[in-house]
Amino acid sequence: MKPIKIFFDKAGNTLNVWFDDPAKESISEETSEEIVLVKDKAGKVIGFEVLNYLSSHDLKELKKLPVETEILA
Repeated sequence: MKPIKIFFDKAGNTLNVWFDDPAKESISEETSEEIVLVKDKAGKVIGFEVLNYLSSHDLKELKKLPVETEILA
Protein backbone atom coordinates (compact mmCIF):
# COMPACT_ATOMS: atom_id res chain seq x y z
CA MET A 1 0.00 0.00 0.00
CA LYS A 2 1.31 3.44 -0.93
CA PRO A 3 1.31 6.19 1.70
CA ILE A 4 -1.40 8.83 1.53
CA LYS A 5 0.02 12.30 0.90
CA ILE A 6 -1.65 15.40 2.30
CA PHE A 7 -0.72 18.93 1.23
CA PHE A 8 -2.21 22.20 2.46
CA ASP A 9 -1.64 25.35 0.40
CA LYS A 10 -2.20 28.29 2.75
CA ALA A 11 -1.97 30.88 -0.05
CA GLY A 12 -4.59 29.07 -2.13
CA ASN A 13 -6.52 27.73 0.89
CA THR A 14 -6.69 24.27 -0.64
CA LEU A 15 -6.19 20.82 0.83
CA ASN A 16 -4.90 18.09 -1.48
CA VAL A 17 -5.03 14.39 -0.64
CA TRP A 18 -3.24 11.88 -2.87
CA PHE A 19 -3.64 8.09 -2.89
CA ASP A 20 -1.11 7.68 -5.71
CA ASP A 21 1.69 9.64 -7.36
CA PRO A 22 0.51 13.21 -8.15
CA ALA A 23 2.53 13.07 -11.39
CA LYS A 24 -0.05 10.56 -12.72
CA GLU A 25 -2.73 13.29 -12.75
CA SER A 26 -4.44 13.38 -16.13
CA ILE A 27 -7.85 14.93 -15.55
CA SER A 28 -9.62 16.88 -12.83
CA GLU A 29 -13.37 16.85 -12.29
CA GLU A 30 -14.96 19.52 -10.08
CA THR A 31 -18.00 18.45 -8.08
CA SER A 32 -20.72 20.82 -6.97
CA GLU A 33 -19.33 21.13 -3.43
CA GLU A 34 -15.89 22.68 -3.98
CA ILE A 35 -14.24 19.29 -4.25
CA VAL A 36 -12.11 18.40 -7.24
CA LEU A 37 -11.54 14.72 -8.03
CA VAL A 38 -8.16 14.02 -9.58
CA LYS A 39 -7.95 11.04 -11.93
CA ASP A 40 -5.26 9.18 -13.84
CA LYS A 41 -5.41 8.36 -17.57
CA ALA A 42 -7.58 5.30 -16.87
CA GLY A 43 -10.13 7.41 -14.99
CA LYS A 44 -9.19 6.03 -11.57
CA VAL A 45 -9.44 8.57 -8.73
CA ILE A 46 -5.92 9.10 -7.38
CA GLY A 47 -6.67 12.08 -5.16
CA PHE A 48 -8.89 15.02 -4.43
CA GLU A 49 -8.63 18.73 -3.69
CA VAL A 50 -10.83 20.67 -1.28
CA LEU A 51 -11.24 24.32 -2.31
CA ASN A 52 -11.70 27.02 0.36
CA TYR A 53 -10.71 24.49 3.01
CA LEU A 54 -10.62 26.90 5.98
CA SER A 55 -12.74 29.89 6.88
CA SER A 56 -10.96 33.24 6.58
CA HIS A 57 -10.78 33.48 10.39
CA ASP A 58 -9.26 29.99 10.78
CA LEU A 59 -6.85 30.69 7.94
CA LYS A 60 -5.53 33.82 9.68
CA GLU A 61 -5.09 31.98 12.99
CA LEU A 62 -3.52 28.85 11.49
CA LYS A 63 -0.22 27.81 13.07
CA LYS A 64 -0.41 24.04 12.44
CA LEU A 65 -2.75 21.86 10.46
CA PRO A 66 -3.90 19.09 12.80
CA VAL A 67 -4.08 15.66 11.20
CA GLU A 68 -5.61 12.68 12.95
CA THR A 69 -5.49 9.16 11.60
CA GLU A 70 -7.38 6.04 12.53
CA ILE A 71 -7.43 2.55 11.07
CA LEU A 72 -10.86 0.96 10.96
CA ALA A 73 -11.12 -2.79 10.84
